[in-house]
Amino acid sequence: MARTNPIAGMAHDYDDIPGTFVFDAEKCRRGYGINMFCMSLMKDENRKAFRADEARYLGTFPMTQEQREALLRRDWNRMLELGGNIYFTAKLGATDGLSFQQVAAIMTGSTQQDYAEMMLKGGRSIEGNRSKSGNDKQAARRVKTAGTKRG
Repeated sequence: MARTNPIAGMAHDYDDIPGTFVFDAEKCRRGYGINMFCMSLMKDENRKAFRADEARYLGTFPMTQEQREALLRRDWNRMLELGGNIYFTAKLGATDGLSFQQVAAIMTGSTQQDYAEMMLKGGRSIEGNRSKSGNDKQAARRVKTAGTKRG
């Protein structure tokens, strides 16, 4: 289902991909405060201020309570769902002393070693990771059926 109004909150076709939060214009607008906070961590004085009182420092950025809580809990997937950009949120991980690979492992619910091995083997299997709704299987059946009718 294609989207016609970018502000209306209607679904995108890519919303059906499991575990994926596409950083589109709507997510960009929604996550502005998260991303500006994360970018602020590029400066040492801001990292120090954040470490001194995380909640207080977050209060200086325009964001929802839900966004603040996701940041405080280091709920990496929720940050992305609420509009965070993976490359910006990685700055929070770095502030915490985590590598991008460590954050990715946390996001996938695996150990860093298991995550690294999975990636070295080519990443996750596509099976079971194409569609939350099963629409991909319905489309594949239609294509297969159409192919047998021609032959």
